[in-house]
Amino acid sequence: MIARRFLLAATALPALLLAAPALAQTEIKLDELVVTVTGRPEPRSQIPGTVQVIDRDKIEHSSAKSITDLLAENAVGFFSEWTPGQTSINIRGGSTDGQGKDFRSQVLVLMNGRRAGTANLSKLSAADVERIEIVRGPSSVIYGSQNIGGVINIILKTGRTAPGTMIEAAGGSWGLLQGKAQTGGVYDSIDWYAGVSGGKRDDYHSGRGGTTMANTGWQRFGLTGALGLQINPDHRIETSLRTDGIYDVGFRGSGANTISQEDRYNNSFDVTYKGQLPGGRYRWMLQGYAVQDVDNFRWASPVIRGGTGLPALGTAADYNRRELNVFGTRFQPSATLWQGNDLLAGWDWETSKLRSIRDRIGVPGNPLAPVSPQDNNQSETVNAFYVEDSQKLLDDRLTLRGGIRRTFGTTSFEYTPNLPGQRPRDVDYQATTYSTGATFKATDQLTFRVGYATGFRAPTATELAADFNTLGGGRIFGNPSLKPETSRQVEAGATYAGDGWRVDAALFQNVISDRIITRLRPGVANTSDYANNSGDIIVRGLELQLDGDLLRLARFEDTRWRWSVFANGAYNFDMKDKGAPVTANSNNAERMYKYQAAIGTRFGQSGGQYDWSIQVQGILRGPMWYNTEENLIASAEPFREFIHRKSPFWVWNVRGEVEITKGVKLFALVNNLFNVNEHPIFIGLDKKPYKLDSRFANGGTGTSMSGLEVQAGLQARF
Repeated sequence: MIARRFLLAATALPALLLAAPALAQTEIKLDELVVTVTGRPEPRSQIPGTVQVIDRDKIEHSSAKSITDLLAENAVGFFSEWTPGQTSINIRGGSTDGQGKDFRSQVLVLMNGRRAGTANLSKLSAADVERIEIVRGPSSVIYGSQNIGGVINIILKTGRTAPGTMIEAAGGSWGLLQGKAQTGGVYDSIDWYAGVSGGKRDDYHSGRGGTTMANTGWQRFGLTGALGLQINPDHRIETSLRTDGIYDVGFRGSGANTISQEDRYNNSFDVTYKGQLPGGRYRWMLQGYAVQDVDNFRWASPVIRGGTGLPALGTAADYNRRELNVFGTRFQPSATLWQGNDLLAGWDWETSKLRSIRDRIGVPGNPLAPVSPQDNNQSETVNAFYVEDSQKLLDDRLTLRGGIRRTFGTTSFEYTPNLPGQRPRDVDYQATTYSTGATFKATDQLTFRVGYATGFRAPTATELAADFNTLGGGRIFGNPSLKPETSRQVEAGATYAGDGWRVDAALFQNVISDRIITRLRPGVANTSDYANNSGDIIVRGLELQLDGDLLRLARFEDTRWRWSVFANGAYNFDMKDKGAPVTANSNNAERMYKYQAAIGTRFGQSGGQYDWSIQVQGILRGPMWYNTEENLIASAEPFREFIHRKSPFWVWNVRGEVEITKGVKLFALVNNLFNVNEHPIFIGLDKKPYKLDSRFANGGTGTSMSGLEVQAGLQARF
C-alpha cells in the first residue's frame, strides 16, 4: 500500500514543470487498419463484420477511470456496474459473468491479441492503452471459446506508437487523487515504453436527493513495460509486461452492503515474433503469453434471505480467493498465394488452472461449517486449428472471405476444498465454428458488407460438477451432460467515408442457443441446478457510428479552428428470450439495452497563443429488463420473480483544456453535469422513498452511481 502511494506521488509532482503538445488536428480516419478480426493489419473496409475503434485521441479526452467507463462513453454495450471494481457487459446478447469470471464469459477480452485473463473490465485501467478494437458478434475464426457476443482487444502502447515523455496529475471530488507517467522512444533498432499509474478516491455522494454512499472508495495501481527489437526489415520481436488492479474497493452489491471489500488485479506477459521472407509473400507470427488473474473477496452478509424468504442470520466474514493462471501460444503463418489471394492458418494451444479457497465465519448465534469456494478448482487445455482465405476480385473492389476453426478441449474438475461427495473427472469437448462474408467497394466512398459467423462457449468445471453454497446461502449443483453454448450471427452493413466525415451502419441478427443457466429445483428450497436452456435468445438490431469534422465540411478556411462531432448508438428492435419461464411477466432478453447512444462534440483552437478545446458528451443508457437480485419492498416488486423494466436516462459530461505555456496543459472536467441520481442496473436507489426491504439491508438503504463530480489537473509532455 505504501509503495503504491509513493509511486502515485512520484508521478504527480513533476507535472508542474513539464510540457504538452498543442491541440491535434482533427482527423477522420476513413479506412484505418485494424488487427483484431484477422490477427494482422487490414483495412476496416475489407472486414465483413462490424468493428468499432476507440483510438488514443478519444482515450486522452476521456474522463474514464477504467476500461468500463471508456467503453460506456462509446456506447459499446450494456454495462451492469456493480461496483467500481466489478462489471459485466452485454454485446449483441452475449454477456460476461457478473463476477468478472473470464472462463464463464460470452464476450472475449484480449490484450495485445491474446487472452487478457479477465472479463471484468473495471479491473483494468485506461492508462498505457493505445487503442481498443471491438468486434461485434462472433466475426472471426481465429478466436475460440467465448466469442459469442464479440471480442474486445485492448492494445497497449509501445515506444513506436507513443514516443516521448508524459506526466499527468489530477484531483477532484471525494478526495480523488490520480496520476500517471509514461516514457518511450526508439533508438536504432530498439524501441521501449514504460508507464506507471495510480489513484485513490473516497466514498462518493450520489445525485439529487442522495447521500454519501458508504463503501464506494477504491485505490488503483498499474505498471506497464514494452520492449521491441527490429532485427531487420523482415523480422521483429516485441514483448510487453503489465500489472493492473483495483484495491480496497467496496462491494455494495444488490444489498447496499457497507462491509464487503475486494482486491482485484491482473498480471500478464507476452512475447511476439513476426517474420517474413524477403518480399513479404510468406509471413508468420509466433506469440507466447502468461497471465495471472486474482480476486480476493473480503465479503460479509450479516443478514441473508433464508429458505423461507424471511431474514436469517448470515456471515460475519466470507473470504474467497480466486486465482486463474493461463499459459498459451499461437502460431499463425500466412501467404499471398497469387494476386489478390491471402491465406491464413493458425494453431492455438492454451492451458489454464483455476484455484479457489474459501473461509466463512457466521455471525454470533450462527455457527457455520466450512464450505467449498464459489468456483470449483479446474484445469483446462485447449488445442485449435483454423484456416481462413480471402480473395480480391473486380479490381480489388470485391473481397470474399471464409474460414473454419476446429477446437479440441479438456476441462478437468479437480479436488476442491470442503466439497463433500466430489467426484473429480475430465470432460472433453469439441466445437467447429465458421465465418464467411464479403465486402464490396461500390465507389471510392461507399462500401457494403455482409457476413455470417458462429461462436461457442465451453462449460466450466463448476457448471459440470458444482456443489457449492452461494454468498446468500443457496446451493447450486452441476450437470456433467451440459452442451457448449453456441451462437449464429448474420449481418449486413455499409460505410460511407466522405471528405471530413465517416458513417457506418450495421443490421444484424444474433441467435444464442443452449445457454447454461441455473434452474430452481422443484420442491427444494434455495437449491438450483445448472442446465441448458432449450429456448434461444434472439437479438435483432441496428448499430450506427459517426465521426465528422464540421469546419472541414463547411469548407471553413481558417485551419486554426477545430470542431468535430462523434456519435455511436444501437437499437435492438427485437430482443427475445424464448427460454423465459411461462410465468414471467416479460420475455425480453435481460440485462441488455433496448437502445443506447453516446454523442459528443469538441470545439477549440490551435496554433494561437493558447491552444484550447472544450468537449461536451452525452451518454444515453437505454431501457433494459432484468429480474433483480435486490430485496425490494412489495410496492417495488409485486412478486419475487418479477422482471423489471429500468427506464432510460442521460448523463452529460464536460471537459475543457488549455495550453498555459509551451507544452503544459491544464484540464478540468465535470462528470454527471446535471447531478442525475441513477444507476445502470439497480432499482433500489439511494433516494427516498427507499425501495429496498430494510429487513435485509446490510448497512445501506439503496445504491446509486456517483453524482456531480469535478476534477482538474495538469498534463505535461516533452
